[in-house]
Amino acid sequence: MTNTTAPKTARLTIGDTEIDLPLMHGTEGEVAIDIRNLRAKTGAVTFDPGLGNTGSCESKITFLDGEKGILRYAGYPIEQLAQQSSFVEVMWLLLHQELPSKGQLEQFTHDVTYHTMLHEDLKRLFSSLPKAGHPMAVCAAAVGALSTYYQKVGPSTPEQQWSDAIRLLAKMPTIAAYSYKHSIGQPFMYPRNDIPYAANILHMMFGTPCEKYEPNPVVARALDLLLILHADHEQNCSTSTVRTVGSSGANLFASVSAGISALWGPLHGGANEAVIDMLMAIRDGERTAREFMELAKKKDSGVRLMGFGHRVYKNYDPRALILKQACYDVLGQLGKKDPLLDIALELEQIALNDAYFIDRKLYPNVDFYSGIIYKALGIPTDMFTVFFAIGRMPGWIAQWLEYQRDPAAKITRPRQIYQGSNTREYTPVGAR
Repeated sequence: MTNTTAPKTARLTIGDTEIDLPLMHGTEGEVAIDIRNLRAKTGAVTFDPGLGNTGSCESKITFLDGEKGILRYAGYPIEQLAQQSSFVEVMWLLLHQELPSKGQLEQFTHDVTYHTMLHEDLKRLFSSLPKAGHPMAVCAAAVGALSTYYQKVGPSTPEQQWSDAIRLLAKMPTIAAYSYKHSIGQPFMYPRNDIPYAANILHMMFGTPCEKYEPNPVVARALDLLLILHADHEQNCSTSTVRTVGSSGANLFASVSAGISALWGPLHGGANEAVIDMLMAIRDGERTAREFMELAKKKDSGVRLMGFGHRVYKNYDPRALILKQACYDVLGQLGKKDPLLDIALELEQIALNDAYFIDRKLYPNVDFYSGIIYKALGIPTDMFTVFFAIGRMPGWIAQWLEYQRDPAAKITRPRQIYQGSNTREYTPVGAR
């Protein structure tokens, strides 16, 4: 709960001007200086590249403490949800900030299950795109195209927003699977209503009309775990993008399409692909893991350590701890052995015992082990980030809905510090 005895204001001095700025206190003890009236009262603005020290909103969805390595969805520790919950239940939790009753979960599961099919005309979009196109680009295009199938007349209502949320949660796996099937020239597989969410994704990805495909329950549960761990992560780049686009009044499909594009970046969701590429390069190259880590310390070596460090976490990413154990469990249950896991473990041990990495707080993050599990499940490397997007979908939607329902929300419009030329006189082109 908010501490009622905490200080209420912070005093700022700019030259001869002093003003008191209100302090805001989060339920977990966070303190923020409310600068909404700073420019009006002083003419000054703040400067915070990357916005790492700027609170852009109030939210009840996810709590993250990077110093202590804590992640909670609506108060529930990620460790408990990963062990005991399901991805569909986590969807509801993020959307409502409460766990569902048995009846609510059954109805929600039914609604998501029975909205998985895509309009038949949307298939033409996939066939019009190059087969070599990255699946993330295909998914962004398809999600954006949903706006043309579910157009609204008049102001958006809560009922319409909820219907769009259900549609997007249900159809994203179908879009993802279709993007993969298109890339390999196989026929699209319709979703099934008789199997759970994660199993249905595997069916659409790997099934063919030639023979009946039954998803492996071990693989389905591992995928469900990955989706839970990806479901939300506070105000990261893609989530902030979804909120920013939504702040203009853009619909949910357009906003999430922009979020998918943001997630695609190699510094965000695309990092798990880069981790696998790094591990394979060590496996197939002449450098040992230790030699690679030595080169990673040198800025001019051209060698970059992927999957370590995080913009927020300055401790071990709790999701990475869960996935590290999951690597052993999944590979063991599937009867597989992956030399990439051995290399990953060696890299981690070197980093955890080397002053260079310790001083810089470079611990494994969620991308470091997730790619190994995806690979073990048979997911192609260029689909890793697509599955990240499936997992992040409920978080994006929850954040978008929260912004739409916030009476204090405004269109996002950052300021800048202009460093260009002062006033100049225009010279006609013939006189230059």
